[in-house]
Amino acid sequence: MNSYTRTGSAIKLNETSLSRLSDSVHIPQYDRHQLTNGIVHIGVGGFHRAHQALYLDQYFHQTADRQWGICGVGLLEYDQRMREALQSQDCLYTLVERSPEGDRARIIGAITQYLFAPDNRQAVIDVMANPACKIVTLTITEGGYYYIEGTGEFDAQHPTIQHDLQHPDQPIGVFGYLTAALKQRRQRGLPPFTVLSCDNLQGNGNIARNMLTAFANLHEPDLGQWVAEQVSFPNSMVDRITPATTSADIAMVAEQFGIDDAFPVVAEPFIQWVIEDNFCAGRPDLEAVGVQMTQDVHPYEMMKIRLLNASHLLIGYLGSLMGYTYVHEVMADPLIRQAVDRLMDEVTSTLQPVSGIDLDEYKQTLVERFANPKIRDQLPRLCLNSSAKMPKFVLGSLRDKLRQDGAIDYMSLTIAAWFRYLKGQDDRGNAIPIDDPMADVLTQQAQSGGSDPQPLFGLSEIFGDLPQSARLVETVAHQLHSLYEVGTKETLSKLMQVH
Repeated sequence: MNSYTRTGSAIKLNETSLSRLSDSVHIPQYDRHQLTNGIVHIGVGGFHRAHQALYLDQYFHQTADRQWGICGVGLLEYDQRMREALQSQDCLYTLVERSPEGDRARIIGAITQYLFAPDNRQAVIDVMANPACKIVTLTITEGGYYYIEGTGEFDAQHPTIQHDLQHPDQPIGVFGYLTAALKQRRQRGLPPFTVLSCDNLQGNGNIARNMLTAFANLHEPDLGQWVAEQVSFPNSMVDRITPATTSADIAMVAEQFGIDDAFPVVAEPFIQWVIEDNFCAGRPDLEAVGVQMTQDVHPYEMMKIRLLNASHLLIGYLGSLMGYTYVHEVMADPLIRQAVDRLMDEVTSTLQPVSGIDLDEYKQTLVERFANPKIRDQLPRLCLNSSAKMPKFVLGSLRDKLRQDGAIDYMSLTIAAWFRYLKGQDDRGNAIPIDDPMADVLTQQAQSGGSDPQPLFGLSEIFGDLPQSARLVETVAHQLHSLYEVGTKETLSKLMQVH
């Protein structure tokens, strides 16, 4: 009998309390003090802790290779909460996989250190410059790459970039830190580390390479050339629905599992990681824990981004306009569920064949994942930073579909629903908060345009030359007018009847 069942109070999570946790909780069976931090991860949030850190935790259970522990790094003031939680818990945390069949908890031990960059910027540079560091992994969100969508060029004028070029020893942005560490390694005759992006970007490794090389060139051309020639940037595709941790999740972990955890993470059972096998400084044998190593990630990432991520945007906007809170509630609405099916069908002709995957089965699995009532994924998470997501998740498919002269009704509906969402009110007049780095200009254009999409289409940093397609503009204008005039439900009903 453990302490929890005896006393009825949850046990504060840390290394010394592991042995007192319920037998139903899976705990690390390896000696965490034997781990060397071969991986530095920038951007420790829910997704990293439910995905990459879990894979490494499984790896330490299944192999004797101990050189791939993780040092987590937070660059933003926002990361203070993560610092406080992890540092008070010996970097341990609870991961709960939730499905209609039940909940399973495990304590993840793969992160052994956490650095909050604003506390000590040099410590972050030093840990990446350390010879033990072989891989730096990133989850810095789609907007974290300083990538100008309309041109594909590096945003060298961004205030963060300008700061880091002028203060190379006191960086605040990811490329400033990476460049400072790589410069130290080069000066000391050390080989570079691999930079592995785990963000939802098509060709995320290529983008990371182009942006980091551009920054390093501006800092010091010789260093930029060395980065371009010596550093590996594998492309990767990651997938696991991981909602933001809520106070209800913290309470659930205490009540169901007897664990007092300041920042647990919940996730769906499904998990996938596909990585291009291109590492300049070695890597763990991730195949041992189900990671798929390949020479070409592109078909996998296109499939995931264009089907899952695009559907998430449509669900987020339509659901918000109709007053829903959770993804599973939206998927129980037959009109929206049908719209999601049709969006996926529309996108399918733009995809490449994917080895070992039946696309019809994959799409059915997505619908089942979205409908999982235990995940309680909230719509604002899906709509967050849409100005960065829309070009990456929807507009690429749209360009391909226009070239094919194929149907674009549901991709256009996704854009129209976003434009209507940016008004900041649902169909009943309730306020919708817009959480986006471009929120001011987006809401201003949405207010001035109303049912006319032209002011929003005029944002070339998002749409590039796409609005030159009269067919696209007319289709979006028709749907946006309908959303304003008769509301979301009636617009969907009419669209279903036409097709």
